[in-house]
Order: sequence, then C-alpha cells, then structure tokens
Amino acid sequence: MSIVERFTSLLVCALAVTTFQTRAAGAHPVSQGALEVVVFAERVSVTARVSMEEVLVAAAYAGRKDLTALEMVRQHGDYLIAHLRVAADGRPLDGRVVKVPAEADGRPVYEIEYRIAGGAPARIAFEEDVLREFEFAPGNPWEASYVVRARRDGESPMEGLLLTSREPLVLDVNALASGSASRLDRARMAKEYIRHGIMHILSGYDHLLFIAALALAVATLWDLVRVISAFTLAHSITLTFSVLNIVRLPSNIVEPMIAASIVFVALQNVIVPEKSRGAGRLLVAFFFGLFHGLGFAGGLLSAMEGMAGLAVGLAIVAFSLGVEIGHQMVVLPIFGALKAARRAAPQAAQIPLRVQRYGSAGIFVAGLFYLASALLEVMKA
Repeated sequence: MSIVERFTSLLVCALAVTTFQTRAAGAHPVSQGALEVVVFAERVSVTARVSMEEVLVAAAYAGRKDLTALEMVRQHGDYLIAHLRVAADGRPLDGRVVKVPAEADGRPVYEIEYRIAGGAPARIAFEEDVLREFEFAPGNPWEASYVVRARRDGESPMEGLLLTSREPLVLDVNALASGSASRLDRARMAKEYIRHGIMHILSGYDHLLFIAALALAVATLWDLVRVISAFTLAHSITLTFSVLNIVRLPSNIVEPMIAASIVFVALQNVIVPEKSRGAGRLLVAFFFGLFHGLGFAGGLLSAMEGMAGLAVGLAIVAFSLGVEIGHQMVVLPIFGALKAARRAAPQAAQIPLRVQRYGSAGIFVAGLFYLASALLEVMKA
C-alpha cells in the first residue's frame, strides 16, 4: 500500500470516528474551584467558589439544559451539598446552603454551613466526588478539584491545601489555631501538588497522546532528552507567564491548538518520518508546548486567586514537577521498549519503524477526534 493510500484510509477512519461520535468532548475533563473553610465551635462554614464549567456540566448531564444560566447556578448549591461531604471526628455533618449567587456571571460563590453537635471537634475531614458520575468519554469521567484555605474563627488561614476526589482533606483543628500570620505547610503542599501534576498528565489524554507521539520518533537517548527538554521549556514559560498574568488565552484557542499538536506530530511521524527528528522536531515540540503550558495553567490558576505569592509559587513548582514525572512515566517505557527492539535479532529490525508508524496512526485518529470536538465546542460558544 502506498503512502497516499495509507493516509487516505487513515483519514476515512478518523472521519468516521468524528462523524458518529454523538457527545461533544474536549481533551481534558477537569474543573477547578476553591474552598474557604472556617471552623467554629458549633459549625463549619465553607465558601465554595466554583467554575461555570462545573455548573454547566452538572446541569447538562442531569438533563437540565432548558434552564437559564442563573437557574442552573442556583440549583447547583443542592448538588454541592450532595457531593461535598464533611465529617467531624468521624461523624458526618449535615450541610445547608445559606447563600447562593445572585448572578450567573464569573465564578459562582456558595456559602455552605455544616452544624456540629457535641462540642468543638479535633479533626474535620472533607471528601468530594463532584462530577464523577458524569462520563466525559467512556472510561474517562469528569473531575473537579479544589484549592483550599482553612482557618479557625479569629485565626489566620492555612493556605495551599488541595481537595480532589482521589485525596480527601483532613484538618487538625488545633493546628489551625497556631500562629498569627498566614501559614503554609510546605511539605504537605508540595506532596499534594506533585501528585496532582502526575495525575493531571496520566488522566489527560491530550498530553499523553502528544508526548507519546514525540517519544515514538526518537532514536537515541539524546534525541529523547532534547525533544522533551524543548517541550518542558516551552510549557514552563507559558505556565510562568500565566501565573504572572502576562499571557492568558481563552480555552477556545488553547484546546484546538493542543488537539492540533497531536494531529500534526502524529501525522509527521507517519507521512514524513525523516522529519520527525532534528531541529525541525525541536521547534515543533517547543511551539506546541507553549499551548500545552496554557492548558496546564488555566483552571488551576483561577482557583489560586487570593493565595499568597509564596503559596502560588510553591504550588506551581510542585505541580510542574508532578507534570514532568508524569511525562517520564510515559516516555521512558516507550523509549525503553523501542531501544530493546532495535537490539533484537536482525529480522526484527523493522519493528521500531512499524511501531512508530502504526502507533502514530492510532494517535492521529484520536487527535483528529479531539480536534473536531474542540472546534465544535468553539462553534457552539
């Protein structure tokens, strides 16, 4: 089969996938929010600042598309009560929404109160499974995570905490009472955000596909180091610029560009594999890495608004380190397998080339689906 025939068959297959897929989807089903927790002797007060994306996803999947945006926002408070669980010393607390947003613009803010019986607790535990019942794609459910600030009444807050569906948050009430200025548990925060960065990669099909397409084309360890370094440098630049509010791009630009990066790199591996190494590939990895960095930054940074500068800096460094660990968990096994194949018997010499070609073809199909989905979302907006 010629290259043209192979590409034509590949394109037909990809178009079939995008034509018959009925649910529009983006490449990264993650919503970010923020919680401010105040512990009183008789109650726990939670101010939840959520994204409009969270509100709209919950309403759409629950079949409430006929509601206005404001009606969706007002009903979302009850949804939060059902999916944000709080316990005091192991005893579940009943919550109620005491204030809902009066407008539907920006990031809706809910005030929730959990009453405590039996005196001041020693530990407050939070669990959440917000949006987890809604599948973004088969086997890939939505997820919401929250940056948390917590304090006892009259005390300064402890900053930079993180609550996700995978990691509950447990607060030592006595620890919240110490100190007179904003406090930061650096070790705990670093651990939580490193883990968050790793899971951001391993649960984000867009970044996984792009980095896998880059790894499939490398021939030597030096090739791998150079191309991953170019990608890392690029996304670190835009992540930093986004933190400093120097560069911010809307998701209707960032998401299609991330999807296009997958399509371009995978197609280059298939059609012109001789150009998938060298200076040209480094420029490609760097250019598209700029957009991946904005994809890493978006919702997480919005949720960090109001945090102290040191907390934001530590969160970004730890999150970025987690992202890089996630990258290595993908590229090193691919590189190792291809390296082992190249050292095999002479009759197996074509294995790496076939793996690059057919693996890239599969990535191209998935990337084209993501691109079509992202463009559909742009047209709907």
